[in-house]
Amino acid sequence: MSERGAPGSGGRILVVDDDPTVAEVVTGYLERAGFSVEQAADGLDALHRAGTRWPDLVVLDLMLPGLDGLEVCRRLRSAGPVPVIMLTARGDEEHRVTGLEVGADDYVTKPFSPRELVLRVASVLRRARAAAPDAPRAVLRAGDLTVDPAHRRATRAGAELALTLREFDLLAYFVEHPGTVHGREDLMRRVWGWDFGDLSTVTVHVRRLRAKIEDDPARPTLIQTVWGVGYRFEPEGTEG
Repeated sequence: MSERGAPGSGGRILVVDDDPTVAEVVTGYLERAGFSVEQAADGLDALHRAGTRWPDLVVLDLMLPGLDGLEVCRRLRSAGPVPVIMLTARGDEEHRVTGLEVGADDYVTKPFSPRELVLRVASVLRRARAAAPDAPRAVLRAGDLTVDPAHRRATRAGAELALTLREFDLLAYFVEHPGTVHGREDLMRRVWGWDFGDLSTVTVHVRRLRAKIEDDPARPTLIQTVWGVGYRFEPEGTEG
């Protein structure tokens, strides 16, 4: 059985990058911030290390020899819940969106500020370890949806939903605030805890969440688009 990071530690981070310079710089900054760091130079090595000792978070380069970052992310997500931050080339929007769609929680574009990456790692880990600070601990219900923030479980019509970290937080926030229109900037602050970032992250996660809770994701009735403003959650599922 794989081991978890040591209790009370800043967290165990697996850094996966075939560029030794990038890996060493990232590792140095994370260790100075109080994290325990392990490195892997390719996808197969990353999966082996994760299987031996499951990380608290993975910093994953998109372009890897052998298995690329997208496939590594898919396999990690199928093995168990783990936050993933993708490292991608600047301007490679298609791959960034695909990374979010296969379950990455965030991405940072190269070249990047190591300090910014450390802040992103800390932010994602905070969300992974607990529900949002303003989220209630009581079980939330909306139609046939049930959201349990304390145990981070969500069901629809009694069937458990396979949600990523951010998808769960987004659903919980929507269910907690029915009928309210939320702009993407507001959702990024409230759900992601960021005052900056690429708003397409929100768009992709809304699309993924719709695919899991809507009868027809192409014609959503629960998470409705308010054109020019943002999104509104309607628990009765009336088409907007």
